[in-house]
Amino acid sequence: MSPFTLPDSVLEQLMQDDSPFGDATSWGLGIGEEPGRIIFRAKHAQTVCCTEEAARMAVMRGLSVDGSIEASGTTVEPGRVLLCLTGRAVDLQSVWKPAQTLMEYSAGIASATLDLIAAARRGNPDIVIACSRKHMPGAKAICLKAILVGGAVPHRLGLSESLVILAQHRTFLRGETLDKTIDRLHRDWPERRVVIEVKGEADAIACINAGADVIQLDRCSPQVIEKVARYADGRPVKIAAIGGIGISNAETYARAGAHILITSSQYSAKPKDVSVILEPN
Repeated sequence: MSPFTLPDSVLEQLMQDDSPFGDATSWGLGIGEEPGRIIFRAKHAQTVCCTEEAARMAVMRGLSVDGSIEASGTTVEPGRVLLCLTGRAVDLQSVWKPAQTLMEYSAGIASATLDLIAAARRGNPDIVIACSRKHMPGAKAICLKAILVGGAVPHRLGLSESLVILAQHRTFLRGETLDKTIDRLHRDWPERRVVIEVKGEADAIACINAGADVIQLDRCSPQVIEKVARYADGRPVKIAAIGGIGISNAETYARAGAHILITSSQYSAKPKDVSVILEPN
């Protein structure tokens, strides 16, 4: 199931980047008006993503979608048909590469996200994977859809919608005590949780005692996570681990007692190849 669809303006830009002045080869060969079809198939097992956007690109170029679309979030085996389009050869050519690469890169992220969740839930079946905003600049919407399709949630969408106190904020507080800082934010922003990032056990415990809603432990060992989680047990606070979290250690951190694992590792996942057949119809 697709959580949302990228806007037409984004899809148009992807296609314009690839063919800003038309398709020189199709024009030169005189084949643009020939009827044809294009079939996209999964080359590898994958969690499908952005097929809806690929189909929308086709419609925007006057193509027809032939048959059903394999929906985002579906897990498929190699060879599965994701999407089939029919129409003029020149329009098929203009949609081909933007649609293919969008599906490949987003499916890579979605598949890696799903794998990471599976690993973490071997340590704690209730763990939440939250993906940071450390993605390729300009690719937020694509990456956000991919991690949602893979089963994760965004850590934060940006600076405007969350209260996350970092060391780089605390240095400007001029000695204000933690409890006063947290009380002030709870009073002035009653609908927001107050998240504080810390570097070790002592600071984490101090922030728990001061009333923070989420303790975000940065690059701390599983042993430190376990001690802080044990101290926090029974209190209305969540423990999040961030920094260096990936598929190789997600289970260990989850087992240590973290409620949330925050990571950007999925954004560097290898794309999931999509094979293409383009032929006369």
